[in-house]
Amino acid sequence: MSNRAPAGALFVISAPSGTGKTTVVDRLVERLPNLVRSRSYTSRPRRPGEVDGVDYNFVSRDRFEAMVRAGEFLEWADIFGNLYGTRRQDIEDLLADGHDVVLVIDVQGARQVRERLPGRAVEIFVLPPSYEVLASRLRGRNKDPEEAIARRLATASAEVGAVEEYDYVVVNDELDRCVGEIEAIIAAERARLARRRPQIDPILATFPR
Repeated sequence: MSNRAPAGALFVISAPSGTGKTTVVDRLVERLPNLVRSRSYTSRPRRPGEVDGVDYNFVSRDRFEAMVRAGEFLEWADIFGNLYGTRRQDIEDLLADGHDVVLVIDVQGARQVRERLPGRAVEIFVLPPSYEVLASRLRGRNKDPEEAIARRLATASAEVGAVEEYDYVVVNDELDRCVGEIEAIIAAERARLARRRPQIDPILATFPR
């Protein structure tokens, strides 16, 4: 029997700010072997407790813009005045090594991935239970002024309009259930025939024809 691993699968998870996507993805990475989260580059300053190369790859705005000009990013976006991006070579290397990779990116980033890697990403949109719940979560974090919260809510209203562009939609009304539903999606995608070819072809070859 062959032990060759198939090339990794690429998953995109998008959600409005405050939906809990970071917590969801942290749980997924803890629970699913071989699933790794892409580490984004950002021009924003480090927050207390953040570690360069662990939470993000922190670079200057000038350096980030130079990387954009050089075509290094698979996707990038200006989010509330800070630049965030995913370096394409990082993703290609992880996938080639057989890792499944999850990108936590916004709607505009997902569209760039769709354009640059057509048909390669499995896209999942995480919705909050309602606008009211999202607003309550954002205010409950007690870290943003009301003006910033209003801006995030306006952005969320625009982002949810893109939900039909995605392959799957999950509602984060209860964390464990949300994580479980995405786990099921990942398991199903891992079992697709095209992804299992490197494993199953040698097995099939052992049977008489």
